[in-house]
Amino acid sequence: MEIDVEREAERIDEQVRRTSKRAAEQFSRVGSVGGRAESGDGAIQVEVAPGGLLTEVRLTHAALRSGTDALAQQILTLAHTATRRAGDRMYRALSPVLGPEGDATLASLGYEPLPDDEDDEMGSSVFGRR
Repeated sequence: MEIDVEREAERIDEQVRRTSKRAAEQFSRVGSVGGRAESGDGAIQVEVAPGGLLTEVRLTHAALRSGTDALAQQILTLAHTATRRAGDRMYRALSPVLGPEGDATLASLGYEPLPDDEDDEMGSSVFGRR
């Protein structure tokens, strides 16, 4: 059985274009997919892009009173929470586009849905619309 390589490449190219278009449409509906978390007292707020890149850290004077080690630990903990939220948002944006076959790929990139009760526990402080 021979494979027409050129025809197969065209088919794959078309599939990639369609998927890219659907993903762009989905992101335009969903909005930003970053994550946000803040300390219980609001003294520390962090925002991350999908994957965990810190995009913003806001501190009040009260946050600085806890000492550098405690402050660093709180920032890391909040960044982890925000990263999981961003991963949830990315998963929810791309999963409908990629379908069930894409779930494993999304999970391998760290984009997994949060259980509904866990997100409620952490609050709904995420970028974009829900």
